[in-house]
Amino acid sequence: MAAKKRKQENENPNLIVRIRSGQIISSDFFAHNWLSVFTCVMVIMFYITNKYNCQTKMEEINRLRTELEIVKTERLRVRSTYMSNSRESYMQHLIDSLGLNLHVQERPPFKLEER
Repeated sequence: MAAKKRKQENENPNLIVRIRSGQIISSDFFAHNWLSVFTCVMVIMFYITNKYNCQTKMEEINRLRTELEIVKTERLRVRSTYMSNSRESYMQHLIDSLGLNLHVQERPPFKLEER
């Protein structure tokens, strides 16, 4: 019984042992299937390269989106400042041309409270 069990172990050794000893993948396998192996390696390399490029482009897109949001906010701030200044200067010019003797208030308005 023990001899039979030893014979089975010798016939079906571990998969790693069979690969290392060249029983499954040998040099003959690569010699006969070199084109298929080469094509498979090239497809894997193409996949890895494509994935790296895609990740790089996605990071760049996210960076540009963030930059675009910052620029849009800055544009709105500058536009509102410009519109405020242009309206104010237009009104001051109109008041001066009519001779109303009105000036822009230097201090902001404040409320008077009764005590």
